[in-house]
Amino acid sequence: LDGAGWHKSKDFDLPENIRLLFLPPYSPELNPQEHLWDELREKYFYNRAFDSIDALENHLVNALCNLENAPALIKSITGWNWIINAVSSAN
Repeated sequence: LDGAGWHKSKDFDLPENIRLLFLPPYSPELNPQEHLWDELREKYFYNRAFDSIDALENHLVNALCNLENAPALIKSITGWNWIINAVSSAN
């Protein structure tokens, strides 16, 4: 987890068999999905305003479908060598 305040809430009831691991600050290499959000912001949401939450949600779904259909792009954004090696070793 990153250091966001809602990840540290005392009101959160964490099951005993789960342990939370916090990422060190400024460690994007440990949080590769952040780069996908950057891609979405830059290509699909830059300078956009929406008339409703439904319009925003529809636009987000379309953007995510476009990303899903572009595995080479996703790999180029998130596929650092240590991640690819770990996945390959697990298979």
